[in-house]
Amino acid sequence: MKTIETDVLVVGAGPGGSIAAKFAALKGMRTLLIEKRQEIGSPVRCAEGISKGWLPECGIEADPRWISATPEVARIFAPDGNCFMMKADRAGNEVGIVIDRHQFDKVLAADAARAGAQILLKTFATDVVRANGAVSGVVAKSFGSDVEIRARITIGADGFESQVGRWAGIRTQVKARDIVTTFQYQLAGIDCDPRYCDFYAGSCAPGGYIWVFPKGKDIANVGLGVQLSLLKGKGEPKAYLDRWIATQPRFAEGKPLAMVAGAVSTNKPLPKTTTDGLMLVGDAARLIDPLTGGGIMNACISGKMAGEIAAQAIQIGDVSETFLQRYEQAWRGRLAKHIERNWWAKEQAAKINDEKLCSLIAALSEVDLNASTLSLLKAIGKKHPKLVAQFAHLMLTG
Repeated sequence: MKTIETDVLVVGAGPGGSIAAKFAALKGMRTLLIEKRQEIGSPVRCAEGISKGWLPECGIEADPRWISATPEVARIFAPDGNCFMMKADRAGNEVGIVIDRHQFDKVLAADAARAGAQILLKTFATDVVRANGAVSGVVAKSFGSDVEIRARITIGADGFESQVGRWAGIRTQVKARDIVTTFQYQLAGIDCDPRYCDFYAGSCAPGGYIWVFPKGKDIANVGLGVQLSLLKGKGEPKAYLDRWIATQPRFAEGKPLAMVAGAVSTNKPLPKTTTDGLMLVGDAARLIDPLTGGGIMNACISGKMAGEIAAQAIQIGDVSETFLQRYEQAWRGRLAKHIERNWWAKEQAAKINDEKLCSLIAALSEVDLNASTLSLLKAIGKKHPKLVAQFAHLMLTG
């Protein structure tokens, strides 16, 4: 079996993996990034919405090559058609830029390569390798041939279906109520205003929501997520979306350019994302926003932390789980409070029926676009005083 040796091995060339590889390489580490597909960024399995504010934190420059639209406002629609609007900078981590994910992933991988990382395509891990009890790389298939990749630190960035963490003994299982199954079309020939990202809540998407993210003046990603535990059959997410589109004059005559199905985890943070010689980042670490299902920001932030801490561990010769607690502490300090808060919000939202949802959004729709958190709470309190304490806990933390 062919053997490859490196300092840092990153499994998976999505945003989190490429950022991890970039920052490890920038610290002088021999870094290898492997990707199971033959092309980075394809196929696209993403609604493609991100916010702007975190990009500098991860060393990412806004690039016209991967920007499709820059919506100014998020609109949240109730089942009765009423909507609540808020400026993009207040609307969460999936509003502000609609990206071309295919190009976005390629640009991040190219940045990793410029930093010095090596990239192997069509190479997928089949198990981890251990030395003295610690993870020390993976066994993989590369272009059909067996290869052992030995690494001082391995970073698992292999997405929602992550196997690397499981092989290493980290519990990554997710309950059905904390999994949302998704289905999305890219529709052309529709009435789409690129100033807005739209969200539709209620029974149209049980346990989730429908989104419309503009990709141009008449093209948009139109998709939905539905809580897995509320589904009875595999084809239901598509059926829910098809039924909804048929009722919308803006979209009913749209022509599909692409479609994609998948799943995301919507659970609280894992209790553990490291072991000797290994760190998990992004979706592999279950660092997905439980309320929105978005994961690009969290993947990139955790990837940067993992890449830098991998270099520190190697430089001092300590790749133990004890040392890698620095990574746990770093991402938890930056992300855990928000993830836990939004998990709580997701749980509360699941209890609200269409009638109450219409009433809540009617109350919020009276508030100005630039409203403060306190103004939102007051608007809710006027019609739903019993809920205001719950929403105060949600909106005033994190």
